[in-house]
Amino acid sequence: MFKKILIANRGEIALRIHRACKERDIQTVVVHSKADENAMAVKLADESVCIGPAASKDSYLNIPAILTAAAITNVDAIHPGIGFLSENAEFARMVEEHGFTFIGPSPKHIEQMGDKAVAKKTVKELGLPVIEGSPDIVPTLEEGQKISKEIGFPVLIKAVAGGGGKGMKIAYTAAEFDNAFKMARAEAKAAFGNGDVYIEKYLGNPRHIEVQVIGDTHGNAIHLGERDCSIQRSHQKVLEEAPSPALSEKERKYIGELSAEVVRKMGYRGVGTIEYLYEDGKFYFLEMNTRLQVEHPITEIITGIDLVREQLHVAAGNPLTFKQEDITFKGWAFECRVNAEHPETFIPSPGKITKFHPPGGLGVRVDSAIYEGYSIPPYYDSLIAKLIIRGATRNECLRRLNRALSEFVVEGVNTTLPLHNRILHEEEFRSGDYNIHWLERKLGLKPDPNAKKDKDSEAA
Repeated sequence: MFKKILIANRGEIALRIHRACKERDIQTVVVHSKADENAMAVKLADESVCIGPAASKDSYLNIPAILTAAAITNVDAIHPGIGFLSENAEFARMVEEHGFTFIGPSPKHIEQMGDKAVAKKTVKELGLPVIEGSPDIVPTLEEGQKISKEIGFPVLIKAVAGGGGKGMKIAYTAAEFDNAFKMARAEAKAAFGNGDVYIEKYLGNPRHIEVQVIGDTHGNAIHLGERDCSIQRSHQKVLEEAPSPALSEKERKYIGELSAEVVRKMGYRGVGTIEYLYEDGKFYFLEMNTRLQVEHPITEIITGIDLVREQLHVAAGNPLTFKQEDITFKGWAFECRVNAEHPETFIPSPGKITKFHPPGGLGVRVDSAIYEGYSIPPYYDSLIAKLIIRGATRNECLRRLNRALSEFVVEGVNTTLPLHNRILHEEEFRSGDYNIHWLERKLGLKPDPNAKKDKDSEAA
């Protein structure tokens, strides 16, 4: 096992990784920007290194600075965390070329799954169901028009290097296609430096189901069940639950085993998540995230397995510590992402935390790196806490979530806690009857600017 690890990230995930390391007697080095010098993970780490000014491009995305910090602190491995460089194949490759272990998949798999068109083609050959669409990138407007007519409208134009809804546009008719195609390419180029797009059939009311998987270098791979991530705003996840209230036991077993088998065939190392759209009893591959997910705690809390600890174990070259038959699922879990944002306009709200009181009690976990007196910097993602709830049943979990939200106090900045209260008291959510469009339609939030109204949105 490793003796010392560098954590190339910030916020609650840096703290989460630090805690997993300390429980295994692994020393930690946390790198940080000038703006994060008072962060909790920086305070608790065995060592810390400032790698640049506030801007991410000069610090958390500064590969030479991170590798230099790793060299001068003499670490064995680098954990990329979530976001930033966690799915950057070139970074993973450079980490290994400099003699450190990258705690994540191989650069090959990061690269393969990072290109959405290549990923879709790869998993289709391995047996996963995919949405009908273009076999590869669509180089020209004329080619896009031809493919869209063959598939049938509506179609979804998606950035090959995309994520978070950027470079993604819907064309409901042929008349709308040209403008949507040009906008998607321009947005993709601006956001990712790559304007390539592909096209697929647009599903009207799907759910977003993802399966947690993990593999080792000894030919083993298992799944840890699914999560339902359909509560979204502008393609960003807001609240997740595990398991999904939409799936039958037969469907759950099918998609879990199929996902694990694909990971096994790939020879994939480390944790990952295979994401699907689910509609009318059918699954369609969406993408594979080759890293730890923000919502990983709800899987941990119903399986009892520490995913970060398992990441470290597998990265060190060890076989998985359990087999598929060892995995048992106990109860139900929700995760609420608490952001420092206005709960209605979603305008970021950086500033000083004047009061912070997280809830507690049986079945309540709060992953957060903020504290009373801490100032949230304006330069990064606005996630400040994750409220994770477990109950024996979904109904018990809902009641416990209601209680925990009523105890959660954050003052000094706006937060999305009121939004989670609104969601919790909507009947469709309480019954589990929702899809990826529900939150925007039901609560009157900002819809997709390219979306058409339907009966639900007219009534909202």
